[in-house]
Amino acid sequence: MAYSEQVREAFRAELEGIREKGLYKEERLIHSPQSADIRVEYPEGAEVREVINLCSNNYLGLSSHPEVIRAAHEGLDARGYGMSSVRFICGTQDIHRKLEHALSEFLDTEDTILFPSCMDANAGVFEAILGPEDVMISDRLVHASIIDGIRLCKAMHDTYKHANMKHLEQKLEEHQDKRLRMIITDGVFSMDGDLAPLDEIVALAQKYDAMVFVDDSHASGFIGKTGRGTPEHFGVMGKIDIITTTLGKGLGGASGGCVAGRQEIVDLCRQRARPYLFSNSVAPPIISASLKVLEILSATTERRDRLEENARFWRQGLSEAGFVIKAGDSPIVPIMLFNAKLAQDFARDLYEQGIYVTGFFFPVVPAGQARIRTQLSADHDIPMLESALVKFKAIGDKHGILGLDKKAIIAKFGL
Repeated sequence: MAYSEQVREAFRAELEGIREKGLYKEERLIHSPQSADIRVEYPEGAEVREVINLCSNNYLGLSSHPEVIRAAHEGLDARGYGMSSVRFICGTQDIHRKLEHALSEFLDTEDTILFPSCMDANAGVFEAILGPEDVMISDRLVHASIIDGIRLCKAMHDTYKHANMKHLEQKLEEHQDKRLRMIITDGVFSMDGDLAPLDEIVALAQKYDAMVFVDDSHASGFIGKTGRGTPEHFGVMGKIDIITTTLGKGLGGASGGCVAGRQEIVDLCRQRARPYLFSNSVAPPIISASLKVLEILSATTERRDRLEENARFWRQGLSEAGFVIKAGDSPIVPIMLFNAKLAQDFARDLYEQGIYVTGFFFPVVPAGQARIRTQLSADHDIPMLESALVKFKAIGDKHGILGLDKKAIIAKFGL
């Protein structure tokens, strides 16, 4: 047998090494719909507890919205459970194109193409439109799915220091000999919560004849005055050549993603993007629910306004309590702990106090940058967040980190 005891033992030893370093990722079983408070079983077999959820991408609280659920049921009844096919063979319904048109209008792009996820969109878009004579210039902190997509493409790849426009300009000058230049960035950086300076990026792109790609997964629906994302926030709507985003976060929280942008780019993705050509269509219930989400968001900004208020309150409370947090204007608020084991222990202690968060550490974030990434939702209210702050302070006091800066935390716990 190829899977010998020796092979099994090698894998076991590797897993044990991960555990010993405090880097083993544990999953919790959720016994309720996604919400601001959820019922969790952890560890498996333990009593189910109700906890405040501060680590979900359910930014607008739409994952369990009754109108969205109703629309999903209607989609299921009217168009079925799944398409059993890829789009270009037998998998395109009228509602797929309806959603693509609605997303194009919402994001102010010429056209949109749906993918099973934004990870698939990022995996497919670069290879579909760029070749060996082109160059991709990416921010050094772009999402892992973008990095994977870049690796699949034959174009040259270069990077610029995070959000450093002087360094980006140097790279653009350096690559003027290439056929096509593409600047690649997240809109909101998912681990740090800061925003890419898209106004400056677009200005440089115009100066050096480059295209701009933005993954706006952690912005669509709630960043910008009407939730159109980072292009709206920076006043550059219609000037971004490619936007990828997800239906699995603010826009309903299920699954599915898209590439939205220039007509020719979308058309090339329909012809060449492998995750599109070889993956089943997004399921009809998700399509119908996503159309309802866009309808809700186009009618009122109430949810994104409440989310903004919650994020402002939470940032201020954590800062005043003495935690080291990352600055930003998004509902992603990282509490920096720098030590992987401390992040794990901190998350477990909070769970015992009725707070659900997750410790992040290498390879999800760079080594020595361990943290608790807190995320706000429009479903949270201020009394709930006030209660959570009390518990965060208690656990911070237990570990002796309140009021300590980065150097002091590292000196106490190590990297």
